[in-house]
Amino acid sequence: MRNILFGALALGMAAAPAAAQQRAPDWSGTWANGSNSVHIRAERCGRAMCGTVVWANAKAQADAARGGTPKLVGTRIFEGFEPEDGVWYGEVYVPDLARSFEGTIELADRDTLIGTGCLFGSFGCREQVWKRVRG
Repeated sequence: MRNILFGALALGMAAAPAAAQQRAPDWSGTWANGSNSVHIRAERCGRAMCGTVVWANAKAQADAARGGTPKLVGTRIFEGFEPEDGVWYGEVYVPDLARSFEGTIELADRDTLIGTGCLFGSFGCREQVWKRVRG
């Protein structure tokens, strides 16, 4: 599960001015991680964007439970993402660690989200691609 979600971890959070919020594309919809083991529904939560797990395969659910998150489906893993210059900054909850980290999300194209970041400073940096789920 760590590999599923670490890609969305990043270095910093920032408040976004109104003009920057208008430039950042909305990423509402349902998204699958690269291994298609977790799906999230992204939607507005106030001025920010949030993402909640709406489906997870048995392995992802078991990994999360072993890490301290007994119920993966229904867990909000992206919280309070606000835009600044086309990048969304917020918090990512990693279920198999039962911890939140700061993260970034960019909409690479209409069907591709890229989460990037690091666990601590420049240690443990990863990138993860999420694809839009159709239908």
